[in-house]
Amino acid sequence: MSADQMSIGELLAATVPMVRTLKLEYLETTPERAVLSLPDQSEYRNHVGGPHAGAMFTLGESASGAIVLAAFGDQLARAVPLPIHARIAFKKIALGPVTATATLGRPAAEVVAELDAGRRPEFLVSVQLQREDGAVTGEMTVVWTLRPNSRPEPEEQAG
Repeated sequence: MSADQMSIGELLAATVPMVRTLKLEYLETTPERAVLSLPDQSEYRNHVGGPHAGAMFTLGESASGAIVLAAFGDQLARAVPLPIHARIAFKKIALGPVTATATLGRPAAEVVAELDAGRRPEFLVSVQLQREDGAVTGEMTVVWTLRPNSRPEPEEQAG
């Protein structure tokens, strides 16, 4: 299966080792939202029996990356998506499987318009972490950028 034929979840599982390590499950990946699940795994539990904070951070960041690829995958030939910074707030103890739902903070078309104008756009992705019972266990924000690919120097183009 080529990269063009892979789903976003399959692509990230193939290229990002932590996705495989934590056995993250891609439940939904669209330009409007991404939903991932972290299964309950004893080897990634913390001192209170829930998923370790690092595993929950990775789940949230992975959900943010999935929506970024879904929304801006058609821009990869000219820009690289990169996270700039992230914040996470743990609200309640998470026990069992945890789901992360990511949404874009502004329309993708606005971000692409900035890229078209020669700027390096930045945009927010919000992530909500929930237990199986629906309780919100954490909230995360990740600021991403689309870094334009470097253009070849004039002498490099002449070849």
